[in-house]
Amino acid sequence: MVLQVLYLVFLLCNSLAFISCVNEEGLALLSFKVSLTHYPEGSLSNWNSSDQTPCSWTGVTCRQDKVVSLSIPSRNLRGIFSPALGNLSAIRHLNLRSNELFGSLPYELFNAKELQSLVLSGNSLSGSVPAEIGKLSYLQTLDLSQNSFNGSIPSSIVQCKRLKMLVFGENHFSGSLPDGIGTSLVSLQKLNISFNSLSGSIPEDMSNLSSLRATLDMSHNFFNGSIPASLGALPETVYIDLSYNNLSGPIPQNGALINLGPTAFVGNPLLCGLPSKISCPSSSPGSNSLSLFDNQSQNTMNGKHSNSSSGIFVITVIAGVMIGICIAGLLFSNWYKKVCACKVSEHFVGCNFEQKFMARKDFSCFAKDGLETLSENLEHYHFVQVDLQVNLDLEKLLKASAFLLGKSGIGIVYKVVLEDGRTLAVRRLGDGGSQRFREFQTAIEAIGKIRHQNIVTLLAYCWSVDEKLLIYDYIPNGDLASAIHGKSGMVSFTPLSWPVRLRIIKGLAKGLAYIHEFSPRKYVHGNLRPSNILLGQNMEPHISDFGLGRLANLTEESSSSSSFQLEQIMTETPPQNSPYVQRVASSLAAAGAFYKAPEASKVTKPSQKWDVYSFGVIILEMISAKMPFKRIGSLEMDLIQWFQLSIDERKPIVDLLDPFLAPDVDMEEEIVAVLKMALACAHKAPERRPSMRFVCDNLARLA
Repeated sequence: MVLQVLYLVFLLCNSLAFISCVNEEGLALLSFKVSLTHYPEGSLSNWNSSDQTPCSWTGVTCRQDKVVSLSIPSRNLRGIFSPALGNLSAIRHLNLRSNELFGSLPYELFNAKELQSLVLSGNSLSGSVPAEIGKLSYLQTLDLSQNSFNGSIPSSIVQCKRLKMLVFGENHFSGSLPDGIGTSLVSLQKLNISFNSLSGSIPEDMSNLSSLRATLDMSHNFFNGSIPASLGALPETVYIDLSYNNLSGPIPQNGALINLGPTAFVGNPLLCGLPSKISCPSSSPGSNSLSLFDNQSQNTMNGKHSNSSSGIFVITVIAGVMIGICIAGLLFSNWYKKVCACKVSEHFVGCNFEQKFMARKDFSCFAKDGLETLSENLEHYHFVQVDLQVNLDLEKLLKASAFLLGKSGIGIVYKVVLEDGRTLAVRRLGDGGSQRFREFQTAIEAIGKIRHQNIVTLLAYCWSVDEKLLIYDYIPNGDLASAIHGKSGMVSFTPLSWPVRLRIIKGLAKGLAYIHEFSPRKYVHGNLRPSNILLGQNMEPHISDFGLGRLANLTEESSSSSSFQLEQIMTETPPQNSPYVQRVASSLAAAGAFYKAPEASKVTKPSQKWDVYSFGVIILEMISAKMPFKRIGSLEMDLIQWFQLSIDERKPIVDLLDPFLAPDVDMEEEIVAVLKMALACAHKAPERRPSMRFVCDNLARLA
């Protein structure tokens, strides 16, 4: 009994010691830490309850033992946003951007009335913004962008009269702007409310924001009515963006509005006057032609077509020319295969994987001086299974039946059928010195960790001094390029319906968002195009070639050429709908550059915004079934420019869509919504493109 009493006294003393060690500020931060379900190892390792104050903890800044700043951006913190942070009575700066915090914004946070900067962008926070935000009278910076906040912008925001930066972009805010936003927030230097669902007219008092220095971005909303002429009173250095709304009437020609280019107003088909190319009508009734975003454009799908006889004649001529080109192309393709096949037919049919590589010496299309056989090259090798659930080794691989699928600038691809019937895809990269193995291993392990239903799965890899093999799951239904445009030698072509295209678009967005958010290192695909988006059994998309640019640069064979430039792929009796065979079209090599963001040729460090741009171009291609560049007479333009020109000319939407989408006329509103998103992704300025997470959230709203 005495021992039990002593034990209880011991526990009580330790508890009192614990409580006395850390002050209230530390307890609030520890409560925040406890609310997290995940944080990288070591990121909060020095947040210890044994310290008297939290002032030495990672991300914490103190004054007189009071926490005045908590800054932990981009640390992959995951969990509910803890209301305990509201107990930090002296905190002035809170920065938790680019993490994975979710849940609603707790009203207790606004008990910290000393807050001057609140940055929570790039998380998964949702719900409405509490009205208590009006208590933050010292607030100067408020950034809640790239979240999922909804409801209206709280009217109490106008009480934060010291605000200099207000960024609410890429959320789901709706309703009209709060009354008095222009007269109350006169200290604003930047206002960004783009990519929301805000509506109503633009307040006249916005002209009072005379302190604006950076941007006034109201794009990608549902603002309607006319543009207030008073906006011309804003400083001329301010970039005003009113694109992609429902604004109408003449564009005012005064002050700051005069210097704006057409991109500031694009996507508002009812606007007229300079700098748009649509002249304002005087008194004559409007044209019967319907614009891209007109609510009546659905009627255009089923409307009468004038000049039908001349249209039929033109279609007949074009069809005849295309049939002639196809016949000529087919004859050339058959001749080309016979020339390139050389002696390969003696070895190719029914041979195993090892013999396939030996046959390559006789395959003059892929000949290489002094190439040794695979068995010799792999005398000293490392074979590593990335997916341990797959029973696979090199011996099984060498005994398997193999079919050559094609060649590109980053290796040769084979379809390999194992003895148990399982089908794999094996990519053979170029040679590489043994001193590069560690680099190769680091790069390949990063790729191998990516596991997502919309990304091709790496199963294993093999390294030797002279050989490198990557083993993937085989994706059976070809690539997206073939599904959109068909390909040479295809017996029948089944166009994709809109529901199938939308499913592919959603899956592609999810896979790309996963790549972007998987690691704090901000992974970038860098070479996204329809030819490396493969389609599975149910036409679900699988992104391929992720990380191959890096691996190709680690090979001696690929070092002399860019990993992004694909060569034409020669094929020898490939299986139908092969996902790895490029169409033999001379335009494809040129087309590849049009998927790259404009800044990619100038900036050496890859950016995730490059992928967003490529995604936008691919979606436009899926909607229109047009190649990413067009020639109109002697003029050459990319697909984005063509769409923009068509919008400026107020062409009916039927003229922009793939003709095979005509049966899906009842889904026009959905198609237009996706089209708007694609144009936003393909914006010339990278900072104006949305994140892939935002794209996914918006696509998820569509049926």
